[in-house]
Amino acid sequence: MMKRYTNKQEHRKIATRLKIRRKSVLPRLSVFRSNKFMSAQVIDDTKGVTLAAASDKSAKIVGTKIAENATKAGVKAVVFDRGAYRYHGRVRQLADAAREAGLKF
Repeated sequence: MMKRYTNKQEHRKIATRLKIRRKSVLPRLSVFRSNKFMSAQVIDDTKGVTLAAASDKSAKIVGTKIAENATKAGVKAVVFDRGAYRYHGRVRQLADAAREAGLKF
């Protein structure tokens, strides 16, 4: 029987994570967005450990902080996990800032 999702956001979240876990061995850059704050984590799924984290009100600041923290932890390339959020607005600003600061997606 097919699983029924309660809403489109839950469906996007599950579909995005399944694609990432099937294809990638790189750590993933997971993004959380609330009404006021943005936070990001670099997670190693094989070990189940958070390698770097950053949080702030500005998406650009979070992007640069997460890139700096990830490079200090020895991570140069990641897979971008946008979760249930669409790739525009603050999520895109975070990704662009992380790329400019040196992370490769």
